[in-house]
Amino acid sequence: MFCSGCGQELPAGQPFCGHCGRPAAGPIPPVPGLQFQLANYSGKVKTLSILWFIYAGLSLLLGIAGLTFAHAFLSHAPWTHGPWNSPVPPSFLAFAIHLAWELLAVRAVLGLAAGWGLMDHTSWGRIVAIVAAILSLLKFPFGTALGIWTLVMLLGYRNATLYEQL
Repeated sequence: MFCSGCGQELPAGQPFCGHCGRPAAGPIPPVPGLQFQLANYSGKVKTLSILWFIYAGLSLLLGIAGLTFAHAFLSHAPWTHGPWNSPVPPSFLAFAIHLAWELLAVRAVLGLAAGWGLMDHTSWGRIVAIVAAILSLLKFPFGTALGIWTLVMLLGYRNATLYEQL
């Protein structure tokens, strides 16, 4: 223990500083309920990470099904073949479907990374989850709900401090 006035090291149990005469301060009591708050917050973060895993998996499965159907439908559509002029060239449709596959993969990887980072309580996991939450706000209703809950759980001084303590 050190003196709060002059910084000299104090022997254990000495009530006054031998150098400046200032009374030794007692040990700082722990914050009441901090362990309870950490355990409660840890459970909520674990639940949030599991929901990110589920959301990433479901969006990947539904995206694969939707893009497979879109590719099958658009590749055999009557307006892409025939003697009349097509309003949309087939090369643009192929490019749009390819771009949708890439966006689907990025969204799924971002969701899985958010879930993994939150599960392991890493510092990058919080940032990835916040980015994924902001991007998923437009996916109504489930992405919006998960994004709002993620932002509420991870933003703010109290929540950032609790997350760092994990």
